[in-house]
Amino acid sequence: MTDWEDRWQRNDTPWDKGYGAPPLSEFLDEAGVELHQARRVLVPGCGSGHDVRELAGRGIGATGLDLSETAVAKARAVPRVGHEDYLSGNLFEADWRIGREFDAVWEHTCFCAIDPSLRPAYARAMAEILPVGGHLVGLYFLTPWDPGEQEEGPPFAATREEIVELLSPWFELRKDRMPGRAYPGREGREWLAVFGRRNRPNPGVAESDLLA
Repeated sequence: MTDWEDRWQRNDTPWDKGYGAPPLSEFLDEAGVELHQARRVLVPGCGSGHDVRELAGRGIGATGLDLSETAVAKARAVPRVGHEDYLSGNLFEADWRIGREFDAVWEHTCFCAIDPSLRPAYARAMAEILPVGGHLVGLYFLTPWDPGEQEEGPPFAATREEIVELLSPWFELRKDRMPGRAYPGREGREWLAVFGRRNRPNPGVAESDLLA
């Protein structure tokens, strides 16, 4: 398992580009009502907070969450641009959520960073965090172009079909696209999707697989 605190302390953070994700800016520029109309957006795996500030700078209340206390300290050290805040905590634990409500999630670096064995837990956590009608807006890292490329994560790649199936017990894919903007080197390797929290479980899912 990756020691994220150690990597932040050593400044071994090649994923931190110094500015927010270009597909997020593109999504917000072109409409992005699912985030613009949200009362509070959670940004899991926020790192030093670039995406959080991209949201807050547009008048969107945003909360960044990260396992690394060093990353959160770096985020808090940047002057506020709006209604943003930061928490250090584990996405899969409920203590940091006490007294907090979110109606949207911006997913960028969390899903691809966790071990693939934790993906079912990730899907359940999203379902627990978001109310019916809430939105999970995700920028997902896809399988590399070269099928013979051996990739050791993080980041861990996934396919569009895998992600849709994983979230299907609680979420419905509303719209998706390949972003026109990207960090250099990521062109064509990311998929932007908007999922809506179902008002009832997917009828094709076994009851034992649903939230208690």
